[in-house]
Formats: sequence, structure tokens, C-alpha cells
Amino acid sequence: MFTTGKIALYVTLFVVGVSLIEACMLTRRQRDSATPFDWYEVWISLTDLAGRKLLAFLPLSLAAPVFALAWDHRIFTVTFNSALMVFLLFIGQEFCYYWYHRASHRIRFFWATHAVHHSPNQLTLSSAYRLGLTGKLTGSAIFFTPLVWLGVRPDIVLATLSFNLLYQFWLHNTWTPKLGWLEYVFNTPSAHRVHHASNVDYLDANFGGVLVVFDRLFGTYVEERADEPCRYGLTTPTRSRNPLVVEFEHWVSLARDVASAGSVWTAVRYVILPPGWRADGLCETTESLRQKNSAVPASPGR
Repeated sequence: MFTTGKIALYVTLFVVGVSLIEACMLTRRQRDSATPFDWYEVWISLTDLAGRKLLAFLPLSLAAPVFALAWDHRIFTVTFNSALMVFLLFIGQEFCYYWYHRASHRIRFFWATHAVHHSPNQLTLSSAYRLGLTGKLTGSAIFFTPLVWLGVRPDIVLATLSFNLLYQFWLHNTWTPKLGWLEYVFNTPSAHRVHHASNVDYLDANFGGVLVVFDRLFGTYVEERADEPCRYGLTTPTRSRNPLVVEFEHWVSLARDVASAGSVWTAVRYVILPPGWRADGLCETTESLRQKNSAVPASPGR
């Protein structure tokens, strides 16, 4: 009999196994390339995965009491006794995921964790399970509270989120081409390559989980272009091979900015405004980078 724990174990082993097979294939393919495959990126992702599995045993979730409160004051009790109800759960969860993911890029407090996922300088399947150790501590799951308040059991909400993340595993690769009409509806490897790119034109785009419908609806969809190859990693690349540096460098920089803020309001803004915002005006937010980029004269021949 398959228990939830056994299923989670088998899924983890499958995901890790497939990512290692891909890593071996890419190693052979890129052996004579100018950019050979970097196994350290895989080891850091595996370290992150192992750390999160260990932390899962600790009752550290800030979202748990919020879920409990929402469940106690729910306005309905939802039963999934039809395909329509399952579909509505899927759409509702996808809507909440879009805003969770968008906030993770636009609010520095959440970005300090999410930046770990974007830290690999190469995009491979192992990038999918580098999610950051501090996710439970930040309470990012609170973005799914509306579903609980509407009457969906918290365990079902979290299980649906797990399926959403599992779908996204295969999106983290550079070898799947564009998929025709599917690009208009679903999150695909092409769309997700844009999401992981640090090119100025590609920043803060394609936040959907399974779908890109809400990206198109809210104006955050950006198509991958042949004339703009994706450059992976952060705008200021992470070069360290120390997992602790990768995990906590953005928390350290946030704490440093808060400590030197000079006023409570400035400190609060460092926490809640987009990453790259600075009180001295020397900002490197997405908007600032695009403004600077547009001010650079085009090179001859372009």
C-alpha cells in the first residue's frame, strides 16, 4: 500500500534520477564546449533538497496557523465530487500561485528565498528542486489562504501545490523547443527559460505554474526570442560554490540594508519594495535596469 510518505519518496527519487541522467548527457554533449557542464550547480541543488527534507520535520511554518484560522472561519466546506470542482480548484490554485510567484520577485522579503531558485548560472532539471531553505520560515504559502477560507482543506491545497511544482520540473531545460499552440496556454520550457533569464528584456515575466493564461491576462507574458538568447542566473551572478553562501547571501544583504537604513520607514521599504531598490536612488530594480538599458545607444548595424 502506497502512503503519502512513500509516494513523496518515490517522486523525489524519480526527479533526482532523471536530473542526474540529464546532467550526464549534458556533460558529454558540452565536453568540448566553451561553457562545459558545471556539476557544482547540481551538488548545490541536491544540498538544498536534502536540507529542505530535513527541515520538513520541524514545525516552523508561519503559514500553518494562518491556514488554521482561515479554515476555522471558512465560508463553505468544499467537496470534490465532480470534474467541475476539481477544475475550479486547479484554476483557483493557479491564480494564487501566479500572485505568490509574482510577489516572490517583487517583494524583497520573499525574493531573499526565491533568489536561491534563480541562482543557477545554467538551466537544468536540477534547478527545479533548488527552492531555498527558508520558504517555510517566510510563510509564503499564505498566498493560498483564500482557497482555505473558501472551504478547501489545507492538506488538499498543499497537495495541489505539490502537483503544480511537480509539473514545473520538466520546464527547467534548454533542449526542448517551442511547442506550437501550447505556448499560448501552458507554461512550457520556452516560457520558463525566459522566466529564468537575467536579460533585462526578460526580467519579471512568466510567473504561471502550469498555465500562462494569467501572465497574458495581467501583462507579464514575454515570449522567448531567437535574437535574444537567454542568459541564466541573477543579474548579479552568484559565483560561490558554497551552499551556505547561495542559501543566505540575499538574507545577509537584506539585513545589512535594514541595519543601515537610518529610519524605520526606510528599513520597511527595503523589506517590502522590489529587490534592487535603494534609498540613495542608485536602484537596480527591473524598472531601473530597463530604463538604463533603453538609454544605451544601439551599436552600429543594429
